[in-house]
Amino acid sequence: MILKRAIYYAVAVVALAATAVICVTFLAMALHAALAPAVGEAWAGVLVAGAAALLAAAISAMILGRANPPRRKVEPDRDMTSRMFELAQAKPWVALGIVGAVAAVALKNPRTTATVVSALLAGRATKK
Repeated sequence: MILKRAIYYAVAVVALAATAVICVTFLAMALHAALAPAVGEAWAGVLVAGAAALLAAAISAMILGRANPPRRKVEPDRDMTSRMFELAQAKPWVALGIVGAVAAVALKNPRTTATVVSALLAGRATKK
């Protein structure tokens, strides 16, 4: 099933490429026929070749631009504490609201607060 799908994709790409070649060829012939009476046969050929070169350069630039996108700056990984302090400095009202919500939860549930505080103190005691 996968091989069959890959073959269909390959055939579709080849068919599109052949169609593109035929279209570009006939467009070049039409451009040459349109320019020949005004500038002569030789200059019409030169202008058609220049137009083909410009088309190839534009397509190449587009493909290279997609193949090598501009790199984004990668920020170093920061720990949660530094990000929290940056958020508090950038938006102090939000930080104040969060502190108020934590205080309300702590006052509402003293047993849970005591458990969290004892766990934090026990964690610090084991680090020393």
